[in-house]
Amino acid sequence: MSAQPQAASTAVSAGASADAIQHHYDVGNAFYALWLDPSMTYSSALWLDDSEDLDAAQRNKLDWHLDRAGFGAGKRLLDVGCGWGGLMKRALQRHGDADCTGVTLSQAQADAIAAHADPRLRARLESWEQHRGEARYDSIVSIGAFEHFASLEQSQSEKIAAYRRFFEFCAEQLTADGRVSLQTITYENAERSQFSAFFAQEIFPESDLPRPADLFQAASGLFEIVELRNDRHHYARTLRQWLHNLRRNRREAIELAGEAQYQRYEKYLSLMVVAFHTGTMNLCRLALRPLPRSTPLAGRG
Repeated sequence: MSAQPQAASTAVSAGASADAIQHHYDVGNAFYALWLDPSMTYSSALWLDDSEDLDAAQRNKLDWHLDRAGFGAGKRLLDVGCGWGGLMKRALQRHGDADCTGVTLSQAQADAIAAHADPRLRARLESWEQHRGEARYDSIVSIGAFEHFASLEQSQSEKIAAYRRFFEFCAEQLTADGRVSLQTITYENAERSQFSAFFAQEIFPESDLPRPADLFQAASGLFEIVELRNDRHHYARTLRQWLHNLRRNRREAIELAGEAQYQRYEKYLSLMVVAFHTGTMNLCRLALRPLPRSTPLAGRG
């Protein structure tokens, strides 16, 4: 078992390229550490109690996904878009005998996970399309990566096909009683044509958002959605906390990333707060269970 990231192949990704991912996520681990929580979890938290702080709410989110993905003792976990490894580290806190693999296209994130030198953690520098596990997984979780699985340049049918390939990948990689848990930003009261040019060009290039209906269509016949939460207010609260942290650490952030990058992130986080507050975007969390292979309907013919 190796903790060293493996080199990415040259296969073409359905969504954002490695360059596009690294444009956003490789600004610098120290820069992100200034405004994320200590687990470096870069996605919406889940508040179960208004008195909880961001750290507790991020643990709630990680536990929610691990539970919905059926994670337990001795299980094999795949984290698609694993970030800095927060979910896998939380999984190992709960069950030290687990086996965790993450895939990411961010060199900085892969390097950060490899630096832990924990043989129970694998960081693969590759896309989910390139990944083939050594054995099937019991649990697959993907948090905040689905937004990069399709791009604005694709037609609607191409976009659904890209999402479909992801669910086909999950079906191929899961054990028969495996589970999937997914978290993604979605369009709500906005159209695809209204996707912010600032986000598309400067923040998240080569990316797009699904609508909840796209998820249902793409997973049809492969997975049944057994639970769905819309938590846009949780993301607005998370973003307000990140923005507060960034502004509180303004001097250090500028020293690490420069004035222009600081201004770009302050604008991006501010706009995202408004988008989730007004319902332009929503935050969707889903638990999915694989369907048995379909059989001809009784009584036909």
